[in-house]
Amino acid sequence: MMAQQENGRLSSEDTMSVRTLGSQFDEESSFGSDSEINGFTSSRQTDKYGFIGGAQQYSVELAQDVPLEVLRHREVKWLDMLNHWDRWISKRFKKVRLRCQKGIPPSLRGRAWLYLSGGKVKREQNVGKFKELDSMDGDPKWVDVIERDLHRQFPFHEMFVSRGGHGQQDLFRVLKAYTLYRPDEGYCQAQAPIAAVLLMHMPAEDAFWGLVQICEKYLPGYYSAGLEAIQLDGEILNALLKRVSPPAYRHLEKHKIEPILYMTEWFMCAFSRTLPWSSVLRVWDMFLCDGVKIIFRVGLALLKCMLGSREKLKACPGQYETMELLRALEPRYMQEGFLVHQILELPISSRDVEREHRVQLKRWRKTHGELSYKSPPRMHGAQAVMSAEPHTRQDLRQKPTIIVQYPLPSDTKSEFARVKKRSTIRRAPNPALDVPNPYALPTDPKLAPLTNQTQETASNNQSNHPPPSLQQSHLTTPDKTPSPDPPVSVVTPQPSPNLSRTPPPPLPSPKPKLPAHLTEIPPSSDPAVTVQPLPLPKDSSNTNNSAHLIDPPPTTDSTPLLPDDAPVNGDAVAAPTVPGLRNSFESVGSEDTYL
Repeated sequence: MMAQQENGRLSSEDTMSVRTLGSQFDEESSFGSDSEINGFTSSRQTDKYGFIGGAQQYSVELAQDVPLEVLRHREVKWLDMLNHWDRWISKRFKKVRLRCQKGIPPSLRGRAWLYLSGGKVKREQNVGKFKELDSMDGDPKWVDVIERDLHRQFPFHEMFVSRGGHGQQDLFRVLKAYTLYRPDEGYCQAQAPIAAVLLMHMPAEDAFWGLVQICEKYLPGYYSAGLEAIQLDGEILNALLKRVSPPAYRHLEKHKIEPILYMTEWFMCAFSRTLPWSSVLRVWDMFLCDGVKIIFRVGLALLKCMLGSREKLKACPGQYETMELLRALEPRYMQEGFLVHQILELPISSRDVEREHRVQLKRWRKTHGELSYKSPPRMHGAQAVMSAEPHTRQDLRQKPTIIVQYPLPSDTKSEFARVKKRSTIRRAPNPALDVPNPYALPTDPKLAPLTNQTQETASNNQSNHPPPSLQQSHLTTPDKTPSPDPPVSVVTPQPSPNLSRTPPPPLPSPKPKLPAHLTEIPPSSDPAVTVQPLPLPKDSSNTNNSAHLIDPPPTTDSTPLLPDDAPVNGDAVAAPTVPGLRNSFESVGSEDTYL
């Protein structure tokens, strides 16, 4: 098995699962385990950071695990900060710094780095820029150098272990896009590990904008031709070391060891290739929050621990021994908890770095002249980056990356339609039960004539609420021989074909001939009812002192009259509703006039 491996890859006869596993991943995605594609899972296990070996692999001695309950509690706090990022950065930045020092939760580290560096705002303000640069052909000079450096970046990480794997493809895309974005600066080998660290935590487009922010805001001029900015920062580090650890400073000056000899990889790669991975993540959390002063503190802490006492200096009497000691740092000094504590204890601020920068810049101009590459001013932390670049809340709003599409609703409508008004549920109108309005406006649409079933339903619905004009019943005078209490019959008039607001005028009809014992009196003030006092005949058995009403002429000839012997009862103006009658309306009685 091991004999068939070549540079961490299996030979062609043992890669039968390449198509099966590789087909599950998108061609442009940076996610997916290249170690699985190359068969590493059968022989070697990855740690929780994705390393399958090497000096940066996870170990219990060098890492500081956080309890799960504490981790979940921190995730809730970070989610609240990320959802209100502008408010936290402008008003409560000290709290943001404290939480970065404690460590960003792994589940939110990629998103937090993008917000801290300002890459989120940069991406929203340049929508489609990375896609445009990715589709372009890069400079052949830089493309050839980038391709040669891809396999050197974290060869023991499952994401970059395979030549031509997903990790290396995205790393090439990010680096090539940066050469097109900054053609004056081009490509530097130290940019590859920076981009690789970002790709381990975010997609390719986000990693590109994070790289842009680090190169332009946090470490400006580091990757330009001549490396003048890194040489200037080396002199700043040496001056700060004189104040922090005088024994280490005197030892380096005695053996003529220039800072550029040991700190170049530290600073240009942001310690990503020097420290254990758990320590790298903690350093980057604080670096993206507070700026380059964290990088200076890490370098000063390591120099102080390695060369800060006489006993340690005796082990490296010459230049060679000193350089070997700085190349192979002791693991106990790089342990996560110890190193973070040393970083926070060092009294080096951003003002100290800027003050020393001005001093060393004057010395540089005296000895070397003006800088050939004028880099933009350095931003010390996330707060300075956010204040320097105007942004809106829309730029900081998190857009969903996973969208769940539900099936479209069917065309069938529910029986009940929910109406968001007064928090009620109203039944959807049934067109089959629409009743024509007998007093509709001329502009209203005309409805189809009612059928027998719908007419019966409409009449029942209108029995409790009759029209005002029909509330006066048409009663006739009693006959000479009235019955004691005959039933009252009320007939519902048929709707007129003419659906207008005012009812049609009544047709002229012959005046009914009154009996001999009845006398006509003038009409009362009520135009709908005519009251006629009638003397009771001698042979009549009705002894009630009641008034009989005479109806006005019916509106249509087809409306039948009520029986002559129908009495009128009740004291109210509106008579009670007669129950149990089909197609009925309310009848009205009156006793305003007595015999």
